[in-house]
Amino acid sequence: MALVRYHNQLPSFFDRFFSNELEDWNRNNFSNTNTTLPSVNIKENKDEFLVEVAAPGFEKTDFKIEIDNDMLTISSEKEIKDEVKDDERITKHEFSYQSFTRSFTLPELVEDDKITAKYDNGILSITIPKKEEAKPRPVKQIAIK
Repeated sequence: MALVRYHNQLPSFFDRFFSNELEDWNRNNFSNTNTTLPSVNIKENKDEFLVEVAAPGFEKTDFKIEIDNDMLTISSEKEIKDEVKDDERITKHEFSYQSFTRSFTLPELVEDDKITAKYDNGILSITIPKKEEAKPRPVKQIAIK
């Protein structure tokens, strides 16, 4: 979020509306199918990276996670089916899909063959372990002779 200095007490609506912030949000939070993209948290500790994707209402079988070179891609495509009861008839029905794709460039020092994923309570968690050489080493004292 950018800090903006206003010359008057009431900021202009048009200044806010046409700011890059709104444009970036629009571009980054919608997929090609005009649905919102799930929010992502990326955490790092000394041993691994953790990618958390907020995607409630999905099943673990709805997700596809791929690694192509150093690109981690998380995607899903889900058709929402409405049930029709025996005493109903459909006069118009528009198919509904939920789909998204999120891609992230992985650092060179990760163990991509040891990546694991789980889906629990609407959160897809992907654990990406670091290689040994990427982990921080303890401080080493050098003796002076």
